[in-house]
Amino acid sequence: MLFQSPLPPRYHLMTDAEMFDAIGARKAALGRRLVILGHHYQADDVVRFADFTGDSYKLSRQAASEAADAEFIVFCGVHFMAESADILTRDKIVVLPDLSAGCSMADMADIDQVREAWYIIAAATDATVVPITYVNSSAAVKAFVGEHGGTCCTSSNADRALAWALGRGSKVIFLPDQHLGRNTAYAMGHPLESMAVWDPHQLDGGLTDGQIRDATFILWKGHCSVHQLFRPEHIDQVRADRPGVRVIVHPECDWAVVQKADLSGSTERIVHTIEQAEPGSEWAVGTEIHLVKRLADRFRGVKHVQSLSDCQCLCTTMYRIDPRHLLWVLDELAAGRVVNRIVVPPDVKRGALLALEQMLRLPGKEAATASKAVK
Repeated sequence: MLFQSPLPPRYHLMTDAEMFDAIGARKAALGRRLVILGHHYQADDVVRFADFTGDSYKLSRQAASEAADAEFIVFCGVHFMAESADILTRDKIVVLPDLSAGCSMADMADIDQVREAWYIIAAATDATVVPITYVNSSAAVKAFVGEHGGTCCTSSNADRALAWALGRGSKVIFLPDQHLGRNTAYAMGHPLESMAVWDPHQLDGGLTDGQIRDATFILWKGHCSVHQLFRPEHIDQVRADRPGVRVIVHPECDWAVVQKADLSGSTERIVHTIEQAEPGSEWAVGTEIHLVKRLADRFRGVKHVQSLSDCQCLCTTMYRIDPRHLLWVLDELAAGRVVNRIVVPPDVKRGALLALEQMLRLPGKEAATASKAVK
């Protein structure tokens, strides 16, 4: 995690109304020079100022295309997302309002650990191994994957990434989220027995050479701290409380949760599914709480939307980006000063760009669910 210096005291003395007015004024003054991207998991007080909102896949596309005329991209997300925006754009200044907004999942795959795993796996098998990294990973890991013939993916296109990889090799290493890899491969018809988990904190990943050779999918032992909170018993409870409720969860959830749910899909797919659902339908959603509350407010009185769990399923690092930090970076840009710029070194950018561009070339559209057909 990078260090974020404290904000000047005046930002802490402002009322919410004063901050919101000031952000709106700065945004208007910067005009077309500025594009603000907001991830679905951001709080409402930040998302309200975003020019584009979406999941990491949608925002990656928008950073590469729809922000073409902008000079500044202020990314209200986390560090790896801002890195991706810098990699995918040319002659843009990418700013992250709070440098401490990182991702614990991305931190679970250190580049040195990935290099070591690659060489151990390569020594254990003659099979062609294709690496895939979830976009929730550092630029250095993306670069390694790109340099070794692999691709990035998101939860929106993980199935397409796996199909692409298996068309080029017979074995996949999927990092850093084991759950997305397992749920996606299983939904594509691959048995759990074809999957092995690589634990970077164990000798040789905790696997024998035979286990490496037998596995089609080697899944990195990483996870999302938010989606890990959802349990199968939460689904049992919500169905007992609300008979007829439909459960939709993110594929970063544990396999048992995804199997018990009615549907699973990316944040973008969750939004689309509830948008298209019939009036009067009831939904329990297993993903970050800000998105769930936003959907609940949007469809209040038309459809019932609630969190799958009463626990605070909050992305705490995303939450570090607040209106105060957003106003601060906009004030600095308006004054001709750039703060919190995210710059990926050229040698890393080249390899990471290969992986991200391959991801953007993946054909087709996201499946309706990562586990089952709509009921």
